[in-house]
Amino acid sequence: MNQATLKDANTLLADMAEQLRCLLHNKQITEPMMIGIQTGGVWIAEALHKALALEQPLGTLNITFYRDDFTRIGMHPQVTPSNLPFEVDDRHIILVDDVLHTGRTIRAALNEIFDYGRPASVILVSLIERTGRELPISADIAGQKLDLQEGQQIKLSGPSPLTLTLMENM
Repeated sequence: MNQATLKDANTLLADMAEQLRCLLHNKQITEPMMIGIQTGGVWIAEALHKALALEQPLGTLNITFYRDDFTRIGMHPQVTPSNLPFEVDDRHIILVDDVLHTGRTIRAALNEIFDYGRPASVILVSLIERTGRELPISADIAGQKLDLQEGQQIKLSGPSPLTLTLMENM
């Protein structure tokens, strides 16, 4: 079996912050709004928000009710509300998730964001981008891209310290 090698989460975050800083500069975006997807995406967003010294408050999304597989997976026992403490209309949004896999979480997050308004743009940032996409969604910035084998999963633990673990399903 091809064994994937995970990089250190803090190293990935430092690289991602620099890439994001350059992207925002190149696109001339001066006041982006950052939104983290519960739970791991919020941890990543908190670290990036701090590294970039963003002035606007951090938003959080819980996309549980927006998932297309909600009836199959049921309600998560700790559903917390989304919190977007800013207007979405005509704003540049940085959407942050921990692991981009099928694309379904991002689709659900975009649906929820558009329920709040119509952003000027959305930049997708993910700590890990892995193979297995079911929807045509890709990250603008990914800390690490992995080609995992069937039965392999990535687990992010945190929020402090943030650690990545490669797990094998038996």
